[in-house]
Amino acid sequence: MNHLEIEYKTMLNKAEFNRMESLFSHIAPITQTNYYFDTDDYSMRKHHLSLRIRTFDKGAEMTLKIPKKVGTLEHNIELTRDQARAIITSTCDFPDNVISDLIRQSGVDCSKLKNLGHLTTIRREKQTAIGLMALDKNNYASRIDYELELEVKDADKGKADFEAFLVEQGIELKYAKSKVARFCSTLNIKD
Repeated sequence: MNHLEIEYKTMLNKAEFNRMESLFSHIAPITQTNYYFDTDDYSMRKHHLSLRIRTFDKGAEMTLKIPKKVGTLEHNIELTRDQARAIITSTCDFPDNVISDLIRQSGVDCSKLKNLGHLTTIRREKQTAIGLMALDKNNYASRIDYELELEVKDADKGKADFEAFLVEQGIELKYAKSKVARFCSTLNIKD
């Protein structure tokens, strides 16, 4: 399954997160852990690709992200927790599927992929009039950060709606790199 993801996000400070959390208090939090994969020489990153396995309480999924002019094309494959664990903890022997085919087509050797580490998110998510909103607390490499995301269908309208929502909430827009980029920044990767 694949879809085009168009999202806007901002980093939050602890006070902003606490204030937003009260708006999401009726939503049960979900814990998800993202495991990120690349080669020793960061071939995925050099090809502008991002590969993760995300585990949940009762399942998992493998996702390949490919940036587009507007948004990011995501290819997702459902995995069982056992399948995910085998890939994460083993020699990263990736099964043959559409994702591994796309990785090979981009010139990356799947047999050289390895688990770089993980980022755990406690997420509260709800559908709003302006799009699917997610409030995240992220824990990785002994760091904690907070972000607010809005996933939309229309890029221009979504951007305007998100900015208006932040003004309404008294939140200053703060640039938010992707989770994988923030995680990778802890690895001291040289570009």
